[in-house]
Amino acid sequence: MTVQRYFSPTINVANDKTHYSETKLTTQYRYVNSVVAKSEVDGTLEVRPTAQDYEFQVDLKIPKIGVMLVGLGGNNGTTLVASVLANRDKIRFHTKDGAKEANYYGSVTQSSTIKLGIDEQGNDVYVPFNSVLPFVSPNDFVVGGWDINGANLGDAMARSQVLEYDLQQQLRGEMAKTVPLPSIYYPDFIAANQDERADNCINRDGKSGNVSTKGKWSHVEQIRKDIKNFKSGNDLDKVIVLWTANTERYADVLSNVNDNADNLLAAIKNDHEEIAPSTIFAVASILEGVPYINGSPQNTFVPGVIDLAEKHNALIAGDDFKSGQTKIKSVLAQFLVDAGIKPVSIASYNHLGNNDGFNLTSERQFKSKEISKRSVVDDVIASNKILYNEKAGNKIDHCIVIKYMNAVGDSKVAMDEYYSELMLGGHNRISIHNVCEDSLLATPLIIDLIVMAEFCSRVSYKKLGSDQQSYESFYSILSFLSYWLKAPLTRKGFKTINGLNKQRQGIENFLRLLIGLPALDELRFEEKLK
Repeated sequence: MTVQRYFSPTINVANDKTHYSETKLTTQYRYVNSVVAKSEVDGTLEVRPTAQDYEFQVDLKIPKIGVMLVGLGGNNGTTLVASVLANRDKIRFHTKDGAKEANYYGSVTQSSTIKLGIDEQGNDVYVPFNSVLPFVSPNDFVVGGWDINGANLGDAMARSQVLEYDLQQQLRGEMAKTVPLPSIYYPDFIAANQDERADNCINRDGKSGNVSTKGKWSHVEQIRKDIKNFKSGNDLDKVIVLWTANTERYADVLSNVNDNADNLLAAIKNDHEEIAPSTIFAVASILEGVPYINGSPQNTFVPGVIDLAEKHNALIAGDDFKSGQTKIKSVLAQFLVDAGIKPVSIASYNHLGNNDGFNLTSERQFKSKEISKRSVVDDVIASNKILYNEKAGNKIDHCIVIKYMNAVGDSKVAMDEYYSELMLGGHNRISIHNVCEDSLLATPLIIDLIVMAEFCSRVSYKKLGSDQQSYESFYSILSFLSYWLKAPLTRKGFKTINGLNKQRQGIENFLRLLIGLPALDELRFEEKLK
């Protein structure tokens, strides 16, 4: 039986808006915004301030959490398991640069801080991100999952060539105890060059026999069974499923197939060819009531999956980890436009040598990645009608190239050129050359996505001053997780926010309001006013 653990706050905010009981944090908050309407007569803008009072409740029980990765034996999966073991056991290992201690650098939840306020001298006071509210610790993750390749995680870690040799040697015995569960392999959705790797599939005869894409509903049922067994076998309170497997091709969105929940379930039962493996995992997770996160760029969340999540009040998030080049782009493009400078073209080139890059040599899989990378500047363009309009041009020429080069392994090389227009016909060119170890950037994102998704599952709310009596959970699409995602899934009727600073500000302000603090601003009147 799991021992119940409850969060004990170390930050006490002096106000009457928050209340801690032994098991709950309750906070009242007034959400203020402004609705803007443009007059059809003279074009003037009418601004109407709005306000809505909410009451939020946070479950302070810190659960025992299981993480099930689709793609457990890949570079990201093995690196996640290794990072959990290394940090849990406080492993010290040697590199050519000397001795190192395990850490979670690159993780917002584990290695960043947020501003709490100022001290009496007016100096900013920062606290660890994970000290503010009851977040689970990655050291306590119980990790399992599926992979189309059956190598144990010790061998898979060595194959990935991500971690230092001494660290691998210290972890290999423990890692080798874990073997991925058989996964689902529909050859049409990933590159043909992955077939030799696919020797651990529930729909293949043996390790290299015939592959059948029939019986897709039985595949849903098998994944649901795997989730149930993992949860009960490890005495877990919760499970989160995350896709970190190969990029799939885009699935066609078809009427009467995957356009709503009922049609989607019927299409799975009828073995329709446009049902992707990632959709099978998403549907199984939703039906089991566990959050599902898509870390790859394909359109797993077709309308039918979103509809199913809404009907089951299940939490989903995606798409595609935002780790290196795209994260920089979401900051730099916004910076240039906010400075009144007009980017007119962005050329982005990548080459990498891991299995992700090998899979992307297929044109259809690359197209999925290109779409997720290209969309990152859309909201930047929409934010400035002075720079981008019909007369001056309302788009940025945006070119994306990804090449596979086996020799560089997991060390992805990204080169970008930002070409911008200045005043009076001038131009500015910014060139960036970024070499990053891909999986060591992506794995902290996985940690953050899991930590935040689990936390959001313990937050509920109700509107005050209305007939609403009971607390509700978040809307199914967890847009708070968009900070870590390249092409954030967004609720229908709302535009995607890609700007990294805006996304981070939203997260910080949400955490602040839950403990009774106002949204953060940088007015600094203590300095600026007499």
